[in-house]
Amino acid sequence: MVVHHGTTTSSYRHRTLPDEHGRFGEFGGRYVPEGLMAALLDLEEAYEIALTDHDFIEELTDLLRERIGRPTLLHKAQNFADLLAVPDVRVYLKREDMAHTGAHKINNALGQALLARRMRKSRIIAETGAGQHGVAVATACAMLGMACTIYMGSDDMRRQESNVVRMKLLGAEVRSVSTGGGRLKSAISEAVRDWVTNVDTTYYLFGTAAGPSPYPAMVRDFQTVIGRETRTQILASEGRLPDCVIACVGGGSNAIGMFHPFLNDPEVRLIGVEAAGRGMATGDHAATLAAGSPGEMDGAYSYVLQDEDGQIAGTHSIAAGLDYPGVGPELSYLKDSGRVIYRAATDTVALRGMRALSRSEGIIAALECAHAVGYLLDQAHHGDLPVGALIVVCISGRGDKDLAIAADLLDS
Repeated sequence: MVVHHGTTTSSYRHRTLPDEHGRFGEFGGRYVPEGLMAALLDLEEAYEIALTDHDFIEELTDLLRERIGRPTLLHKAQNFADLLAVPDVRVYLKREDMAHTGAHKINNALGQALLARRMRKSRIIAETGAGQHGVAVATACAMLGMACTIYMGSDDMRRQESNVVRMKLLGAEVRSVSTGGGRLKSAISEAVRDWVTNVDTTYYLFGTAAGPSPYPAMVRDFQTVIGRETRTQILASEGRLPDCVIACVGGGSNAIGMFHPFLNDPEVRLIGVEAAGRGMATGDHAATLAAGSPGEMDGAYSYVLQDEDGQIAGTHSIAAGLDYPGVGPELSYLKDSGRVIYRAATDTVALRGMRALSRSEGIIAALECAHAVGYLLDQAHHGDLPVGALIVVCISGRGDKDLAIAADLLDS
């Protein structure tokens, strides 16, 4: 049953994992207070039914086209490819920064907001780090006429002040969280407390492909529009699949959305780039998959950054959206299976990527996805890019929100 852009009901349902227990291999599950277990099971049932409803899928697809601007552009970045100085390398950028609100987050926010309305919830709550998810949720709630509360760490509010203003302008109540360093982890904890208290009337719109089941699969499914479009577009442009697809990894929503439609194509190398912060050796980083170990956090079992006693470790990244000590369970499973390769890029490398893309292509990318761009520059510098490679990089968001940070750190 075709809807639009090649989207079908079955394309949202084509998934082999998680299993009936919400697990991707050993990862995933539901580690939540008893008061939330029934809510998660209700959510899972509602989502599974919605996936079989032509009207739900058609409304979402129409809104993504008419309000969000999908499909987003697959941009051939010839000037940037020339900077790599490797013969015949071609680089394409999947331009999620061109979606309404400026990032990929709106794909999931709109899908879940429609589901919340379907479940007759009167209020939506969400967490945000870089603010892009918060802006997306506030936008979706404005579109659908729903009340909205966003939890955000106090330090992230300082770093991402422009997005705080945007959320408030869109009608959201933004609640500052000062505990635990004032970062994303603390915002999630406060949002969960709110949900436990108001579970009958409130829908928790989780922003990344992590957390308790069914969120990892649900967020992934709404974000696979990125990879499905990319697959169609690169075949139309090049007549073949890419050799390599690269995306930044924080919680993992843009990465799994890009990677999932390519998982069954072994010739496509999938690389996730985490935040190495001030350097892996310093400990001031957020490279969960590179340096973490399996443990429970935010309602699921996945790779986390933790100390010898199992306490969640502090993190650092110049990019607020990557400054998180956990990652989604499916990306954890894909690490152990070897299907996705994970690397890390420092703050300095990310700034280099941001500057290079701005000056070569006229695209000011968010600091999150600038990690992937900077990593690609480093690979070329070290002679690790093969001649003639065809590469796709996910530009998950635009850098407007990061200009105040970048102004203090970039050379003029």
